[in-house]
Amino acid sequence: MNAAEILSSLKALGNEKVRTHNTKFGAGDNQFGVKMGDIRAMAKKIKVDHELGKALWAIGNVDARFLSCLIMEPQKLTADELSDMARSEKFTHVIDWLYTNLIKDRPDKEELRIKWMANKHPMLNRLAWSLTSSRIVRDASDMDLGALLIQLENEMPIAPPNVQWTMNYALANIGIHHAAYRERALQIGERLGIYRDYPVSKGCVSPFAPIWINEMVKRQ
Repeated sequence: MNAAEILSSLKALGNEKVRTHNTKFGAGDNQFGVKMGDIRAMAKKIKVDHELGKALWAIGNVDARFLSCLIMEPQKLTADELSDMARSEKFTHVIDWLYTNLIKDRPDKEELRIKWMANKHPMLNRLAWSLTSSRIVRDASDMDLGALLIQLENEMPIAPPNVQWTMNYALANIGIHHAAYRERALQIGERLGIYRDYPVSKGCVSPFAPIWINEMVKRQ
């Protein structure tokens, strides 16, 4: 199947409820609202096809971009290509799939983290904080977590919402995984109050950092 044929298949799988949900969270009109399960099933049939994935991304359709993240090969994408891809997308769900499937396990992820942390484009900055949060959990041995907490305290209140979300992950993960910095992370979360009143479904943990940290520590 070529890109045009796949786009036609995606269109046939469109779902109004999914479109409404995507729109609520920032997707534009260039979408069909295909369920994630259907996108994964299609990717499983295609398997790996890097050039097809690039062609699907270039179309700009949300569902095609979800699919492209699953069939492209991370090692074949340059840092500049990834930067351009992130800049071209406004829907954070697509950006998070880009991170999960094509960025987080790259050997050059630390170089990308540093580069994108210095960039003011919100989607590149969101990716930088996702990479930072992952490092906090996996290997923070050479990170200055005290300085990072100062940066979070100063920058989170004025960050764009789509960056603030991944910054909050970093703050929570410092408190959850690094006991020496837990009290400071709790204090910052309490003082900033970000996501204090965020609505959550029954059984889910609030993204408000103090609640999140305390709940995850209790489960350890």
